[in-house]
Amino acid sequence: MSVGNWETVSSLATAAGTLVLAVVTVWSLRSANRAARIAEAALIDQRRPVLVQSRVDDPKQKIMFVDQHWVVVDGGRGVVEHIDGVVYLTVSLRNIGAGIAVMRAWAVRPGILTAGVDHVPVDEMRLQTRDLYVPAGDIGLWQGALRDPDDDVHAPIAEACATRQPISIEMLYSDQLGDQRTICRVNLVPMETGPWLANTGRHWDLTPERTRRNHQNGSRLLAGLRGPPLEVIDGGGGGVDAAGGQGPPHDAGFGLLEFPAGCLLTPMVTSALRP
Repeated sequence: MSVGNWETVSSLATAAGTLVLAVVTVWSLRSANRAARIAEAALIDQRRPVLVQSRVDDPKQKIMFVDQHWVVVDGGRGVVEHIDGVVYLTVSLRNIGAGIAVMRAWAVRPGILTAGVDHVPVDEMRLQTRDLYVPAGDIGLWQGALRDPDDDVHAPIAEACATRQPISIEMLYSDQLGDQRTICRVNLVPMETGPWLANTGRHWDLTPERTRRNHQNGSRLLAGLRGPPLEVIDGGGGGVDAAGGQGPPHDAGFGLLEFPAGCLLTPMVTSALRP
């Protein structure tokens, strides 16, 4: 074969190798992006709090309001008190999620609200006047008070307290970074005598649609990784055949493009070794 033919073969082999390398790089970037989404979904799940009412056998908890009024709450219950013109509200909660819950704001309405009734708009909720944290897998408390008699909900809630009628409390909470904002609705139903039973009604995820969609995609990928194990690389030493003779059977299940390496490297090496 003439020198010109060798140069042509070498150029074609180099071009083909470069093209294959570009294709494999694109697929590798897609795989890296996929792995990043999986890692992000796993991190979000590790920080996600989920609040419900505590169990009835959970221990009692005691909390103080800013005016030094103390309230003791049993597990699975709440407290509704109207004292000296102030309505005190307290609920015993349990965090069944994996992240710390931070209480942000709240709203209260009389009666038991059904699933068809939407939550109070976030910008109309009342901000918490103190930081309230509920640790992951543990119990905690929520508290709120209505002190202004001219408040629109003060009279209805005070009347519900006096006549022992159910009320609904909506709590806005987030993780410790302020993300994953969620609203949960807790109904307080008075027993014939004694405490008010707490019951979680609904949850609303306030995560932006795009962020939620990305997280759902990552969660699906993460769920796929928890399925059947990846196929074993069946090759030569170390599980992968040498690239000089033929392409290794590198089927690891990630969808990477598989090209035989030997048929590309051989002409390139030969052209490099010619005199």
